[in-house]
Amino acid sequence: MLHFQEKVAIVTGGASGIGLATATLLVQRGATTIITDIVAKRGTQAAGKTGAEFMPQDVTDEAGWQNILNEIYQKYGRLDILVNNAGIPGNISGADPEATPLAEWQKLQRVNSSSVFLGCKHAIDYMRRSGGGSIINLSSIAALIATPFITPYGASKAAVRQLTMSVAMHCATTGSKVRCNSVHPGQIRTPMLDYMFAEIASQTGTPQEAVEQTFLERIPVGEFGEPDDIAHMVVFLASDEAKHITGGQFVVDGGMQLNG
Repeated sequence: MLHFQEKVAIVTGGASGIGLATATLLVQRGATTIITDIVAKRGTQAAGKTGAEFMPQDVTDEAGWQNILNEIYQKYGRLDILVNNAGIPGNISGADPEATPLAEWQKLQRVNSSSVFLGCKHAIDYMRRSGGGSIINLSSIAALIATPFITPYGASKAAVRQLTMSVAMHCATTGSKVRCNSVHPGQIRTPMLDYMFAEIASQTGTPQEAVEQTFLERIPVGEFGEPDDIAHMVVFLASDEAKHITGGQFVVDGGMQLNG
């Protein structure tokens, strides 16, 4: 079992789904864990449920990142783990390369990729001062395959992958002892996936059960993933057992990528 006593972790978008599962596991393994979310009520409830601390955060706000990370460092004297998990699916309708409005494109880049940049940018020095650390950026299988029906989402997640490699190389070659890796979930049963199924069903006039079955048939192992499947990968990458792993992409998709 991986242990995180005396480690301090922050998980963005930690009030639900993959973020909540990750925060829960980190707390169980002994880490002092701070979850952030833009929905304060949901975040407070999640903190009470997991034993984590909650801080409200808009991850697109640079000053907010600076304030939160400084507050954590002042309170605990270190920062060891950053999980950049917060993200949104965007609109499912009119999201192909020709139809996507510029405003929708910019919103997805701001929330899904610019926020990850801000987290990395401002966490590195705190981790360096703590003797090193691990940054795990949540990307998606959408970063690795063509996604013409959700163009801005796929592009935003691809940006996360490229950023991860650049951060990893920068940290490795500047002696910061900070590692950075990306995790690429497939179809994980979260509120975000349920939203996507409902939107596709509504737009196509197809029963939601049929939409779900279509996606399920593309997963070789024959089942949707669970948030814990991703959380276990994230927690491994955050651990000292992964001390020689940086710049990697870790796909957790039940073999879905094999279908292209």
